[in-house]
Amino acid sequence: MKRPLGTLYRGKGRDTIEKFVGKLASPTKLISVGDVTTFHLLEAGIIPDICIVDDRTKRKPVSRDVSARNRDKVYEEVSVDNPAGIITDELIKTLCEAFASEKLLRIFVKGEEDLATLPVILMAPLGSVVLYGQPDEGVVFVEVTEEKKEEIRALFEKLISKNQNNELDKIRRILDGHKYP
Repeated sequence: MKRPLGTLYRGKGRDTIEKFVGKLASPTKLISVGDVTTFHLLEAGIIPDICIVDDRTKRKPVSRDVSARNRDKVYEEVSVDNPAGIITDELIKTLCEAFASEKLLRIFVKGEEDLATLPVILMAPLGSVVLYGQPDEGVVFVEVTEEKKEEIRALFEKLISKNQNNELDKIRRILDGHKYP
């Protein structure tokens, strides 16, 4: 995830958001991954349809202000377990439900949310926008297209081939469009 999966808008805080706000138009879904990115969007008056946070940034707790703002009352909240460096079946199930819902949803991850960006891009409807933080650099803007989904699927397949196990195979089946058991 060190290489941006979309366009990197460099900067810090609200100034960074202002660099791409004109490109948001009206995405099918707007999804933010990460506490600092979500905070700055909310501060700018932009409400993502789905935000995925863990109350941490760069492996340290976020400030009380960031944590409190990210708990905006417009969101219904669901918590999932997802350890660092993993994409769990529980996270995938929650994302399936989030994309099927019309409710604004805050997914609180107990563990780490960084890798959630991959399945989010794969599962988001075409025309969606995914925003996530690139630590110490800015915000990455990903427009969900068929081409982007193919790129992420290839990356995800490399991850699976390096880490063969039943959980990843189950996640692959879900991402391939199978109903959650």
